[in-house]
Amino acid sequence: MSPVRQVQVTFDCVDPARVARFWCEVLGYELQGDTACVDPAGVGPRLYFQRVPEGKVVKNRVHLDVRVGTGLVGDERLAALEAECARLEALGAVRGRLLLADEENESCQNMQDIEGNEFCVD
Repeated sequence: MSPVRQVQVTFDCVDPARVARFWCEVLGYELQGDTACVDPAGVGPRLYFQRVPEGKVVKNRVHLDVRVGTGLVGDERLAALEAECARLEALGAVRGRLLLADEENESCQNMQDIEGNEFCVD
């Protein structure tokens, strides 16, 4: 079996340039052309945004996690999530449900990007 050399995450969207700019701001990536985002450190996957004629209809089967609370628990984690969510809302993201910690998982915040694609801040 040959090793995987690269992974690209592709988004279907109505306005690829707009969604690409949004995700570059979210992740600190750089715009590559009008429709792709790349990690300036070369560590994270390339994101590509392709135009499709239809809008989003159902829940994503795959989503991104924006990881800002790694290693944090309780109130400290919730404060980190809150700060990041406020920043993302200013970019046009919309909050969904806050999932509080339980016996298996730490707290995370469901959100949607500017075209309604779900992602989590965790």
